[in-house]
Amino acid sequence: MLPGILATLVLVLTVGGAILYLVRARKKGQKCIGCPYASACAKKSAACHEAAEKE
Repeated sequence: MLPGILATLVLVLTVGGAILYLVRARKKGQKCIGCPYASACAKKSAACHEAAEKE
């Protein structure tokens, strides 16, 4: 019983952390969350994809 509760708790904390990250990033105005060029994507959507292809 205890391992099931611990596994559930870890899963809930992981999903909660991911949701919190997404909400905070969206409030900062990022449109391509997780993209290394997220600030460029907010201004020009093709900029981040072109820059990523060049690397």
